[in-house]
Amino acid sequence: MVLSAALLTASCIPQSSATPQNVTRKHPTIVSLNPCTDAVLAEVADPAQILAISYYSHDPRASSMDASQASRFPATRGTVEEVLALKPDVVLGSTFTDPATASAYSRLGLRLERIGMAMTVAESHAQIRQIATLAGHPQRGDALIARIDAALSSAAPPSGTTPIPTVVWQSGGMVPGDGTLIADMLRRTGFTNFAAARGLGQADLLPLERMLADPPELILMAGQTAETGKGDDRVLSHPALKALKSTRRATFDSKLLYCGGPTLIAAARRLAQIRNSSPERGGGPSQMVEGAKQ
Repeated sequence: MVLSAALLTASCIPQSSATPQNVTRKHPTIVSLNPCTDAVLAEVADPAQILAISYYSHDPRASSMDASQASRFPATRGTVEEVLALKPDVVLGSTFTDPATASAYSRLGLRLERIGMAMTVAESHAQIRQIATLAGHPQRGDALIARIDAALSSAAPPSGTTPIPTVVWQSGGMVPGDGTLIADMLRRTGFTNFAAARGLGQADLLPLERMLADPPELILMAGQTAETGKGDDRVLSHPALKALKSTRRATFDSKLLYCGGPTLIAAARRLAQIRNSSPERGGGPSQMVEGAKQ
């Protein structure tokens, strides 16, 4: 009788109390301090998990997110005081996070995850998986990667297509090197990095005179970025460029240069659009291909 009474009592205990190990764990709250991780986090976390994104994502020059999406979240400059007040479970920083700030986070018991700059599509995929796992939604990371891979597959050039020698020209004449995300994207979508082939590395300058003397088939004019500030875009639209009758020019949003994650989808679509607008592909004789809305 005593045993029967004990079993009956146990059966009346709510399951959440009887087996606490089966209680669903709350997903962690997160603060992101980097515009690239901001965009990925917005795709893989619940909105309630995101306590703040970086102030960069509220700046149209630096954001890799749609303005309406970024405006849904508070922004922070990443000071210790700001982040501590938010009481996040995880802080997504970067490899450039100031050591003193990182040390302060540690002393205050804040978990800092440093996310580096992706230099290839494969590295971007790894970061997506890392962030999605941290947020507690790994399946959402897999779904985002599938969307990126589908966009890249759609943007791939037809078999046998000759790659187009291309210079990505930024404000002041700066060019990207070969070991960069945009260089990987160029290769995947039917282009070659003309500047890298001429021995220029990341953030090297390509003067107007050298461009005129040894022009590529295509110039992608990326213009100003958050890093270059207002910069100097006069070289990108210099009248002398009109003398390059065999060189096409196209605009390329500078916000598509650095971030992986969902930014790769827009970058792949834009690069495919530019490639397919060449005269050889029926795109017409115009030397200037205007940028499409991303």
